[in-house]
Amino acid sequence: MNTLLIHNATCIATFDHADPAQGRELKDASLFVRDNTIEWIGPTSELPRALLESAGETIDARGHLVMPGLVNTHHHMFQSLTRAIPGVQDAELFGWLRGLYPIWAGLTPQMVQVSTQVAMAELLLSGCTTSSDHLYIYPNGVRLEDSIEAAQQIGMRFLATRGSMSVGQSQGGLPPDRVVEAEDAILKDSQRLIETWHSADHGAMVQIALAPCSPFSVSPALMKQSAELARSFKDQGVRLHTHLAENHHDIAYSREKFNKTPAQYAQELGWLGEDVWHAHCVKLDDEGISLFAASRTGVAHCPCSNMRLASGIAPIRRMLNAGVPVGLGVDGSASNDGAHMVNEARQALLLARVGRALMPPETRNGKTFFGCDLGPAEMTARDALHIATRGGAMVLGRQDIGHLAVGMCADLALFDLRTLGFAGGAVHDPVASLLLCASPQAAYTVVNGRVVVREGQLTTVDLGPLVERHNGLARILADSARTA
Repeated sequence: MNTLLIHNATCIATFDHADPAQGRELKDASLFVRDNTIEWIGPTSELPRALLESAGETIDARGHLVMPGLVNTHHHMFQSLTRAIPGVQDAELFGWLRGLYPIWAGLTPQMVQVSTQVAMAELLLSGCTTSSDHLYIYPNGVRLEDSIEAAQQIGMRFLATRGSMSVGQSQGGLPPDRVVEAEDAILKDSQRLIETWHSADHGAMVQIALAPCSPFSVSPALMKQSAELARSFKDQGVRLHTHLAENHHDIAYSREKFNKTPAQYAQELGWLGEDVWHAHCVKLDDEGISLFAASRTGVAHCPCSNMRLASGIAPIRRMLNAGVPVGLGVDGSASNDGAHMVNEARQALLLARVGRALMPPETRNGKTFFGCDLGPAEMTARDALHIATRGGAMVLGRQDIGHLAVGMCADLALFDLRTLGFAGGAVHDPVASLLLCASPQAAYTVVNGRVVVREGQLTTVDLGPLVERHNGLARILADSARTA
């Protein structure tokens, strides 16, 4: 058996309570892992001598904050190849997509493999241990296995979603006809992937979800049939995912095509429930929030992407107060242009506060309150970190990750509090300083008991050659679109 001891940590923030303010934060603490599971956690002074002496590997965590591994609930990893592409840097969602679809039509299996590892490298180096990915375009022989095999090599816990687009421009959809697929082929491949790769086991490293891309790129029939297919695998936890209510154009499309709000449309299709999570939900109205809360439908909050595309500010506090499960997502690396999960949590914190300040005045008991009077309490640092850990696990339907406790998977992130960004902050509050003072890289990242980042360096892939291959492929992809 493999054993790992995280020893003498300055602080272990467990997030082991549904209330972000109630999770245990252990000072001068240690954590013992056997194989892929946490076996013991507590003050170092109480560590059993037998565990200390049996540790196969010990990480000296003095001066470090230990966190649950962060959980990324929405991404498009292939988009790492098209960061900062001229022509769409200042476009809103629909214009941005129209500009990029012709480029993405040139994707190859190698491009998907390499871009997936680049995206995962960024995530792992920022302390993220579990990620979903929404791959919805399959040109030139691309398969979802191109992403899955890349994840297995780099060592990330992975929820691979079989995305799809079936309604092209000739049928009133947004994507060009040449990048959409036949719906029977989509469903056949979806079933194959679930049967081949999905695991409902405790500690599963690979799971599959079905993820028709969006209301403006797939038919109602495909949405319904995908839900029926996922739910036919009873008790296997096959989940459903799509984009919803991302910006005003998204709302207008739903009203024009379906005469419904996005939330009403999702309800009609059977796309509400504990097995569903939707990305963005920036324009989710009060009725939509109530529908999501009643059905325990999850939301992937993507603040950086929503800001980059000027989509708006999602009403996250209202969702949380209503009981909607909310996780954090970095979204595609061409609408965020980064995949740093700590930075994403920081942006969630700051955006919620400024969003409150922009709200109209409220009258309570005859007294007028302006948004700035209420703003800072809209989101605390622990709230944002809770969304990025325990919240993300809930959204992805995982009971075995997202917080630190005996029996949980050994997914951990360690941050060195002695570095410059923490100076003057970590001595007062090491947990809050992670977001308020710095956007650091992880000193160590542990996935399923395996150290995949050690002293700030990936241990599973050679990053230099990977980035070089990625940059070369990014140039080829863009050049091929220009000459097509």
